[in-house]
Amino acid sequence: MSRTIRRLTLAAAAAATAVVLTAVPAAAHVEVESGNARALAQNVELTFTAESESATAGITQLRIVLPQGISPSDVTYGEGPEGWKFSTTDDGYTVKGPAVKVGGDAEHSVVIRQLPDAKELAFKTLQTYSDGKVDRWIELGDSDDGHGHGHGNEAPVLKLKAAAEGAASVSPVPSASTDPVASATPTGEETSVSPTPQAADTDEDTDSGLSTGAWLGIAAAVLVVLAAVAFVVRRRGGAQR
Repeated sequence: MSRTIRRLTLAAAAAATAVVLTAVPAAAHVEVESGNARALAQNVELTFTAESESATAGITQLRIVLPQGISPSDVTYGEGPEGWKFSTTDDGYTVKGPAVKVGGDAEHSVVIRQLPDAKELAFKTLQTYSDGKVDRWIELGDSDDGHGHGHGNEAPVLKLKAAAEGAASVSPVPSASTDPVASATPTGEETSVSPTPQAADTDEDTDSGLSTGAWLGIAAAVLVVLAAVAFVVRRRGGAQR
């Protein structure tokens, strides 16, 4: 009996060790930090560190989805891995370039024009490797089902201190699409709209009573009636003879 117990104990220990070893890669994550993480703070530098989960490929791209209150135009690129380039997307930005060394972290920084008035900011991140594998750091704290079966790993979150006294939201940066000079339409163009030639002709025919087409139809009908009368008259004349 004791030998059986020892065997079961060893088997359980081996299984536990295997679980720990296979869970080590999942300890990797993406972090975001700032020396001035305060609501409504301006020109704030954020540093993102993406740890590698691959033992065979290097990180080549990070796609950041910005939280509500920060638009892509509010972001300025700072530093990143050598050769990496920055570009904005509809909902955030991307930094990408040559693969960092296998197992190495990818770190980059950006400057935010102004942080929103919030308690925390979640930056959903897609991390791509040179072999095409993608780590999805997109889960929010209350979005998982509690069983680790979400669509990705937990997104990096930046905790914010309360706004400084007197801090206020700055006005948004005007864009080409909202430029009042570029988008304004002269009032004269709005009031000088005239009906199309076809519409104008229709109005004139309606005002004169009957249209030209109507008169032509009436004339054709009269000719048909006269021709029918003449035909009948000729047939009666022939019958009387």
